[in-house]
Amino acid sequence: MLLFVAWFKVFVEKVLRVQPNVKKLFLLVRAGDAKLAAERMQNEVFVKELFDVLKEKHGEDFDSFISKKVYSIAGDIIYENLGIEDYNLKEMLWEEIDIVVNVAATTNFYERYDISLNINTLGAKHVLEFAKKCTKVKMLLHVSTAYVAGEREGIILEKPFHFGEALNKDMYLDIEEELRLAKDRKKELHEQNSTIEAEKVAMKELGIQRARMYGWPNTYVFTKAMGEMLLGHLRGEMPLVIMRPTIITSVYKDSLPGWTEGARTIDSIILGYAKGDISCILGDPEVVSDLIPGDMVVNAMISAITAHSNQHSEFIYHVSSSVRNLVKYSTIEKCVYQYFVKNPQTRSDGKEIKANKFHFIRTMPIFHRYMLLHYRVPLEGLRLMNLFLFGLFTQQFNTYWKKYKYVIHLADIYAPYTFFKGSFDDANLERLRKAMMNNVEMKLFDFDPKHIEWDDYLINIHIPGVIKYLLK
Repeated sequence: MLLFVAWFKVFVEKVLRVQPNVKKLFLLVRAGDAKLAAERMQNEVFVKELFDVLKEKHGEDFDSFISKKVYSIAGDIIYENLGIEDYNLKEMLWEEIDIVVNVAATTNFYERYDISLNINTLGAKHVLEFAKKCTKVKMLLHVSTAYVAGEREGIILEKPFHFGEALNKDMYLDIEEELRLAKDRKKELHEQNSTIEAEKVAMKELGIQRARMYGWPNTYVFTKAMGEMLLGHLRGEMPLVIMRPTIITSVYKDSLPGWTEGARTIDSIILGYAKGDISCILGDPEVVSDLIPGDMVVNAMISAITAHSNQHSEFIYHVSSSVRNLVKYSTIEKCVYQYFVKNPQTRSDGKEIKANKFHFIRTMPIFHRYMLLHYRVPLEGLRLMNLFLFGLFTQQFNTYWKKYKYVIHLADIYAPYTFFKGSFDDANLERLRKAMMNNVEMKLFDFDPKHIEWDDYLINIHIPGVIKYLLK
């Protein structure tokens, strides 16, 4: 029996399609009750095109197959016992579950500090505590991110964090103090009768401030790092595997090439280019963009479950491509340009968006100067003209101002990654690959990035997938 905290749809599909020995798959769903949880699971998971192969395989019996294998559980990891209120249900889960997989996270780089702590830090602790109550548990698999490493250079090893470790080496990170700080700040804002928007901004700023003080670039990776620390500190004898994928991209091969959900770093660039909003990239074209297809992440997860059940230790795995088969931002730029030359997009008015090559802006000061001269100054001219003409151009100004602020925001978010100088060692994962090679069944679970031909993948699989599934 497997408890899956939040859903990684590619994982759910793969397990159901090729792991017939899995008797039950419990999916924790954020919902008020069991009925709403079941509705969310049905409407947000199994209606997806990703499950078409399974539907073809089972035909009219698909719904029956799902009902026997997959069970939705209403709950939330921000609470103890995962927010599961029914005592009999909890008892049943503690008796039946043997594998716990946690992929729940808020991946918003600038999330509110209280929300990010609740999900990424305390949530990890709550999942561990729940797993410890499962009498048959064989392991906890926790999915983190490789970028908990911060902005390091050189080869980054697959090493766990020490409890209280900060990237700014002269500091000690007191997680309890961070939790108290977020709680006290929120209480203070309530006492000041702050508006909802003011509270949101203040809590976001607090997260960024604390992250950067300790050496992390954003709230997301900071709170994920603290979650890892709690797991390592509190696990006891619990077999623990922490997967740290890099930038997860669309499905490479299995089962629906190009399928994706949620725009990542390069997807935002692709979408901006497709809409004609982006003509330049803040970053170094020679920097490695550490991409890894989603199905390879899933295959690594399943392989780790097979290899590490009942091993009373902690393992860290980087699921990455930067050491074994790197791809640079210059390659991505080339592939994006080639794709849109052959497949031009059109605006809402029917006019074709001409494909032009990007140019890279290699430093933040040059980027801000470029944005000032090419966008801010003309916008100021438009603003003054709008004042003289009694608001005639208000709509146009607001539209362009919003785009300008969005590009500035995007640059601030992604600069730590478009200038990232590190490479993620995957020696542990390579040993896992070799250990799995003699297992005939495990040949269904390829996670070797050397098998990716990047130009072909980007032009014929990933970019078309981004356009199909993410372009609104």
